[in-house]
Amino acid sequence: MDVLHAISEMRGWSRTAGTGNRSLALVPTMGCLHAGHLALVRMARQSADHVVVSNFVNPLQFGPSEDYARYPRDLDRDNRLCREAGVDAVFVPDAGDMYPAGASVVVEETRVSSGLCGRMRPGHFRGVATVVAKLFNIVQPDLAVFGRKDAQQVRVIQRLVQDLDFPVRILVHPIVREPDGLAMSSRNVYLSPSERSRALCIRRALEAARVLFESGERAAGVLEPCVGEVLAVGRPDVVEYATVVDWDTLEPAGQIMRPCLLAVAVRFGRTRLIDNILLDPLNPAGIEPV
Repeated sequence: MDVLHAISEMRGWSRTAGTGNRSLALVPTMGCLHAGHLALVRMARQSADHVVVSNFVNPLQFGPSEDYARYPRDLDRDNRLCREAGVDAVFVPDAGDMYPAGASVVVEETRVSSGLCGRMRPGHFRGVATVVAKLFNIVQPDLAVFGRKDAQQVRVIQRLVQDLDFPVRILVHPIVREPDGLAMSSRNVYLSPSERSRALCIRRALEAARVLFESGERAAGVLEPCVGEVLAVGRPDVVEYATVVDWDTLEPAGQIMRPCLLAVAVRFGRTRLIDNILLDPLNPAGIEPV
């Protein structure tokens, strides 16, 4: 496995790897890899001849009061996991190379990024779109794999590819969970034992809404309060949102007549957790296509 740091190295590696019509998959990460990331790698491995994992804690997607400085980093461990998973190359750029002094161009999506986390984290998705556009230009992948836990990020990237004509196919992997149901996240390591136990209310709340949905309930005005009641049992410090939105537009949905997302963002102490489920009237049991 090659570990590449310079942008020029990564570009040269991709040119060589792509000869003979061999396909290349990119799995963008911010490191601190867990089983959820490795599931994305497996999907990439099954879908392309070569797999590149980018490992870059992107400063542009952190607000001034967020956790950029303390975001968990362990490059040696990450490289070992990538090597064991059959990754061909890891791209670990320097922030100064990705955003050199005087850089003044950013990429901003203005519709699906405006609500949910975008409302709570101004500028976050501008940072996401900018770094992903740069990674696509540097790595030149044929496809890229993202996890649906970060559902709004997925929709932003899908619009980025569609609207700016990137020749990259986007694959979306279902949410990977801990055995007790908590969605896997690098930020889970921040949780105290008490917070970790209380955070299980997120999955319980989503499942309570899913049961109502499977029984025929289609009104967001019924499902959202259901989620709120179950979340309250876990005593989160802040509930930022618990809402039903249209999957295509991410705009609030009153009645679920087409695929929708029931999305939740809560804080336990200083740790912000997000989770979601898809609600599809044509597939009420919730078996999600990959």
